[in-house]
Amino acid sequence: MAVTIKQLNQWKQQERQIVVLTAADYAIAQLLDEAGVDIIMVGDSLAMVTLGYSTTLPVTLEEMIHHAKAVCRGVKRALVVCDLPFLSYQESPQQAIHSAGRVLKETGAVAVKLEGGYPAMAETVARLTAVGIPVMGHVGLTPQSIHLLGLRQQGKTAETGERILQDAIALEQAGAFAIVLEHIPPDLARSITQKLTIPTIGIGAGPNCDGQVLVTADLLGLSERQPPFAKSYVNLREVITQAVQEFSTEVRSGKFPKDP
Repeated sequence: MAVTIKQLNQWKQQERQIVVLTAADYAIAQLLDEAGVDIIMVGDSLAMVTLGYSTTLPVTLEEMIHHAKAVCRGVKRALVVCDLPFLSYQESPQQAIHSAGRVLKETGAVAVKLEGGYPAMAETVARLTAVGIPVMGHVGLTPQSIHLLGLRQQGKTAETGERILQDAIALEQAGAFAIVLEHIPPDLARSITQKLTIPTIGIGAGPNCDGQVLVTADLLGLSERQPPFAKSYVNLREVITQAVQEFSTEVRSGKFPKDP
């Protein structure tokens, strides 16, 4: 059966950890879904992983929709969440509703993810959920703010930690069904997780969230470089390189293909 938002809330109450990975194409999405991943996120990290940009900022709404369509074609069980890219939702709640509505109508994704929990963004989330668009929040290190925040851990002081906590509470009150906590101290992530009734999904936020997410390219060892909090479970860069080199050798030596 397909994973639902209601089920995610039940899992939080049951202390059943939620597994989240990213996908940008049909093949990987199908594999993740068959392996039992709970949420598949079409993250704007595809700007770097799939499209070769140095940050998430250049990716467009059209590109996100294109990739989300492919992902949704490969998914039967997991709940698909699509990131809204930079400047597709920050201008106004009306712009956010239009962008998020396109994602849900055109791709088959169940929800969108927005970065930030400051008052104007919490109001945008409230407007989205009021018209029936499920929203996942995202606080802590928000990559779309890279030119302001860099890639440093956020919430290390009492003041910044309290701000992140209040942003998370504001997002829950606005109707978000879950919140990503990225690159914040584990104690802060634990405090937020305990205070919220909705699930928290950690990435570089320690073990005390309600679930964990990784960029799949990091998990598979495909990334050229990855954040310190990621873990590679296999080195596919090495496996693929060896396979291509073996194929090249066989072609050049006449060993492949063999005569019928």
